Amino acid sequence: MKKALLAPLMLSLALAPIQPRALADGLPDLGEVAQVDLSPAMERRIGLSVMNEIRLKEPTYLDDPELEGYLSRIGKRLAAGVDGARQDFEFFVLKDATLNAFAMPGGYIGVHTGLILAAQSESELASVLGHEISHVTQHHLARLMNKQQQGQVMTMLAMAIAILAARNNSSMTQGALVGGQAAMIQNQLNYSRDFEREADRLGIQLLEKAGFDIRGMGSFFGRLDKFGRIYDNNAPGYLRTHPLTTERISDMENRIAMRPYHQVPDSLEFLLVKAKIQAQEGTPADAVTTFEHLLSERKFTVEAPVRYGLTRARLRAGDYAGAERELQTLRQAKVNSPMVDSLAAELRMKQNDPAGAARILRSALAHSPQERVLVYGLADALLADHHPDQALKLSIDDLQSYPSDARMYRLQARAYANLGKILLQHRAQAEAYYHSGQLMPAIEQLTLAQKAPDGDFYDRSKVDARLRELKVLQQEEAKERKERGQ
Repeated sequence: MKKALLAPLMLSLALAPIQPRALADGLPDLGEVAQVDLSPAMERRIGLSVMNEIRLKEPTYLDDPELEGYLSRIGKRLAAGVDGARQDFEFFVLKDATLNAFAMPGGYIGVHTGLILAAQSESELASVLGHEISHVTQHHLARLMNKQQQGQVMTMLAMAIAILAARNNSSMTQGALVGGQAAMIQNQLNYSRDFEREADRLGIQLLEKAGFDIRGMGSFFGRLDKFGRIYDNNAPGYLRTHPLTTERISDMENRIAMRPYHQVPDSLEFLLVKAKIQAQEGTPADAVTTFEHLLSERKFTVEAPVRYGLTRARLRAGDYAGAERELQTLRQAKVNSPMVDSLAAELRMKQNDPAGAARILRSALAHSPQERVLVYGLADALLADHHPDQALKLSIDDLQSYPSDARMYRLQARAYANLGKILLQHRAQAEAYYHSGQLMPAIEQLTLAQKAPDGDFYDRSKVDARLRELKVLQQEEAKERKERGQ
């Protein structure tokens, strides 16, 4: 049911080419609306609206800043090679075993955990991200839509949200995708093959500029093609949403063959990310058994990621002593990574030692100040260790650099609550809701802030001004819904 929900959501928004079975198995690629027909602000707004619905209602959405941060760093390296106007990208993860990735308007790119696990090298994973980035930068969605269809963008957005709301009614979900829309989807299939070739060509360029092994694209897509031909109807969802032909494979191989061989080793972070995902698969006991078997049989090229995976699996299983033993083995092997530091702090928190967690995180941040998961962890540890004043200072400083960070606003709200500052607690929680795409709860929190017994004239004035801003946005959204006939 959950795959049948998110796939038609993307489909109804983009009218992207996709075969019927993909409704249950995968996500169509969207690309980007042409800026000549739709302003960048509106395009971002459409993408953000759907992204917020995914965060709030899609059960496979994985709220993991560590995984998102890793994908964002890879994406940033790739996007640095894009010619022309600057485009912001935001990467997110869906806990889904199928092999798929997809792009949405506004530069939002989703990746299934199954695809990350299937990548046999970091360059293979980067090849998929580069491919999706190219769909966005080449405005493939806009080139699929004619003038008449472009006037229906907001209607398609409304349909996307309606399908999400109907998540418990599969017949309604499927019924929204019959008739003319299905015909338009099928009619665009030939165009999509051209777009795939274009994304391949540009993706190879991005891989090369970013310093990845361009053969990663050929090896990954070649494996997908072989798998698809062997299993036919059970082919990976990525093949259904990104048509792969012999012609495409040949063109890809020819382009790669023209370039000199450049071997690129995988980063430790890539291997740790895969181990983290694998440690979350199945039951905790199964995860422990999997990694114990890999270690006992020596089925690895690098031991550290397997040891890290076993540490995570034991932590998940509640075996804190066992997790501590594995962690010490990692430390003795001089495995230095923010992901290991974050895991060590998480273990301390589970052992009811927030002070120890805070010490680990402060030390880690001295070496990796940009790691968001470490900042979040430190704020959480300070709150648990009864230091809300320190957590508050951390949040205030951090939000100067990341003013749209909903997670940090939530931590700030907790700090204010622990300090007994009711008005400021509600104001911070309002911002957390607003930056999560929840306008009504944000307004409700600001209304509660107005009624709070504390706060000075300055704080109350800021609450009043912010409430007026959000009510204007609420009126604009109501007007748009009325125009769409909702």
